[in-house]
Amino acid sequence: MKFKIQVVVELESGETQLIQEVLQIEKGNLQPEDLGLTLAQGKELLLQTQHSIVNQQIALYQKQQELCSDCGKKLLHKDKRTITHRTAFGKLKLQCHRLFHCACTKQATRSFNPVANLLKERTSPELLYLESKFASLMSYGLSSKLLQELLPLEGEINATSIRNNLHSLGQRLESELPEEAGILFEGCQRDWDRLPKPDLPLVVGMDGGYVRFYNRKTKTAGQFQVIAGKSIKADGTSKRFGMVYCYDTKPQRRIFEVLKSQGMQMNQQVTFLSDGEESIRDLQYYLNPNAEHILDWFHITMRITVMKQITKGITKEDVETGISSESIQKDLTSLKWYLWHGNVFKALSKIEDLMDSACALASDDYDTEPSLEAEKLCAHLEKFETYISNNGQYIPNYGERYRNGERISSSFVESTVNQVISKRLVKKQQMRWTPGCCHLLIQVRTKVLNDEWVSKFQQWYPGFRVDSELAIR
Repeated sequence: MKFKIQVVVELESGETQLIQEVLQIEKGNLQPEDLGLTLAQGKELLLQTQHSIVNQQIALYQKQQELCSDCGKKLLHKDKRTITHRTAFGKLKLQCHRLFHCACTKQATRSFNPVANLLKERTSPELLYLESKFASLMSYGLSSKLLQELLPLEGEINATSIRNNLHSLGQRLESELPEEAGILFEGCQRDWDRLPKPDLPLVVGMDGGYVRFYNRKTKTAGQFQVIAGKSIKADGTSKRFGMVYCYDTKPQRRIFEVLKSQGMQMNQQVTFLSDGEESIRDLQYYLNPNAEHILDWFHITMRITVMKQITKGITKEDVETGISSESIQKDLTSLKWYLWHGNVFKALSKIEDLMDSACALASDDYDTEPSLEAEKLCAHLEKFETYISNNGQYIPNYGERYRNGERISSSFVESTVNQVISKRLVKKQQMRWTPGCCHLLIQVRTKVLNDEWVSKFQQWYPGFRVDSELAIR
């Protein structure tokens, strides 16, 4: 059997103007691998169909541009030029007329190219969307191979081109972000009192990760910090965000805009959770007048757990004072209980007692050798005392919050760091990044993970995927 596929052009008047054959397919005896269209036949069909449609679109558009928009006089042709336009279904070589401007109106140039002026970007929005979406989720090389495997792209897609296009879109996102400000509160108390009743509190968690970098100019390697976070509404919906801290010039504005997009009001409470790191805590200030800052319980209990494991290795004991591994573990449990109930004063007192006990076992005042595990425990207790002292004002009554169903831990941010940073930039990745390239990639990646990338393209290109079912009909 032979199948002939044709394109029929029907004008708005209903008249059939052109019938053009785009593909012939011959099918023999039915086999599983030959049922329907093969991938190669499908790609060829899309490619040839697009060429037929584009030729008619360009011809009609150029005919519409041949008359002067001011006086209606027909414009003179200067010459023909070929421009290249890349789409999701192949590379187009468009034959375009250059026209002289009409003398009735003074123009900056003598001639112009209507098609070139219309198609200023040489890549279609559909292809830009696919390239940026897949490149934000996987490596540039894999994105190139995937698109070539599925689409009739006529030639190899350069991974560098995909990267450059993604960076351009990232820069476009950056240009739309308002300028940074010291205090991002909007309005005053009188305005906030007039606002409607707010929703339940927003919960925002933030944490950092590290990405490898290499500077070709100085031939130095190292790491730079990337901060990722997630904002969760009371109904469970969430949004992710991220930035390269040493590169971003609008870090607080970025977080503020994410919260605003989730409907944050100035009279609404926002709970910020962090691990106590100063750089992250500074980003959370002055975003909301009703903000509540809490030290993450997960990082507190994690440190205590480490100290308990160290204590298990202490074999030395002081019979006279009753200091042993078991007694220290009981004191660590008491310390955890004090912190769970927000009693910072007693917690710090308990830490001092623990330090005295650990130092006694670490000393060589007795006949036995000093305990190395006790020395290690002393070092951890000193750091933990500094940690609690610096963050004491951010330690609430975790037990009370837990019983009321309020969040006390930023464990949800650990998965966010994995999604935003680790999977694409760190885990099993051989690349080294520059802060700028990493930052732009993260902006696109978070939009894709938040399912906002399609809506952003619709904002940039009003006809992008709008009423697609109606357009197909």
